[in-house]
Amino acid sequence: MIRIDAVTKRYPDGTVAVDRLSLEIPDRSITVLVGPSGCGKTTTLRMINRMVEPSEGTILLDGKDIQQQPVNTLRRSMGYVIQNAGLFQHRTIVDNIATVPRMLGWGKDKARARARELMERVGLDAALAKRYPYQLSGGQQQRVGVARALAADPPVLLMDEPFSAVDPVVRKGLQDELLRIQDELGKTIVFVTHDIDEAVKLGTMVAVMRTGGHLAQFAPPAELLSHPADEFVEDFLGADRGIRRLSFFSSAGLDLLTAPIVAVDATAEQITARDTGDAPYLLVTDQGGRPLGWGEPRELAADGVRPADLLPYGRPFVAGTDSLRAALDCAVLSPTGWAVAVDTEGRATGVVSQQAIGEAIRGAHAEGRENARTVPAGGGTDPEVTKVTG
Repeated sequence: MIRIDAVTKRYPDGTVAVDRLSLEIPDRSITVLVGPSGCGKTTTLRMINRMVEPSEGTILLDGKDIQQQPVNTLRRSMGYVIQNAGLFQHRTIVDNIATVPRMLGWGKDKARARARELMERVGLDAALAKRYPYQLSGGQQQRVGVARALAADPPVLLMDEPFSAVDPVVRKGLQDELLRIQDELGKTIVFVTHDIDEAVKLGTMVAVMRTGGHLAQFAPPAELLSHPADEFVEDFLGADRGIRRLSFFSSAGLDLLTAPIVAVDATAEQITARDTGDAPYLLVTDQGGRPLGWGEPRELAADGVRPADLLPYGRPFVAGTDSLRAALDCAVLSPTGWAVAVDTEGRATGVVSQQAIGEAIRGAHAEGRENARTVPAGGGTDPEVTKVTG
């Protein structure tokens, strides 16, 4: 969809923001530009819609040189989302979203109908349609910004650090929403961030840029974490890149134990029967199967189950859906060192120890090495891993 060919941006004072950058951005995917301040990632994004004009080189959109297209036509063919949303404060939410369709000549009713449709798609309550931006939270405003960028159904969406101004909880929700929308619509998205965790979570491909507008590495997130191209990329990824890489290993193969699970109304005999010695604690659930906490088998059998005396179970993970990183995190957060697996309804399906998770990690690495030996030279990206949630 987008090809950047030997593009340079040089300012009149001699500053080079981007230096002979070449990059092919794949269609219907999220390509993330990430790097330290001053590396040229925002400049690169703005050259794609000609908010900044390149000094040298060419940028092709669907095979056509963007310099040969009227700038207004080019920009209206691309959605653009910025930090703090950049909404029109004097317009209602529905009219903010309808801005580009109205500029393209749509009737007011049609444009507003499209806006309301997109409000639902990005997770905004229809009751917010007649409110103004100042009446919304930061996260809601960013959702409006995404909806406005999608209003005219552009094939390309440019996003310049759109979620960096909101708190971590809201940011995670916006990231998840973007992934959901992308799964439904399949846009070509170019996303700028300085946060490597955000890049790894969102990116189909990640372009790591170094100061001076040079491309350091362009790869899928899993390959980036497994095989950083040089010391700069390795340092930028951080000392915990091995933990991040676990996000690409599924928890589906974990050996879950179901014996150490008892209901809150279990009898002493039932508790004793569950004490198989495989786990030092028993997980107590409510009558619906949802976890309540951990208890020592002998104390539970002698004194009965008293929920107030149970050890907390941390937080659970969804087996087969969440990653090994999520499972390991749950085990680390648990005071017993054991993680609780649940189904999508929150019912306990098993428990697993840190040791078992470690064995699964080693097994995943070994399988990846075996698979790597069977992939022909030049046969694609890192075969070891597949992106999963958590």
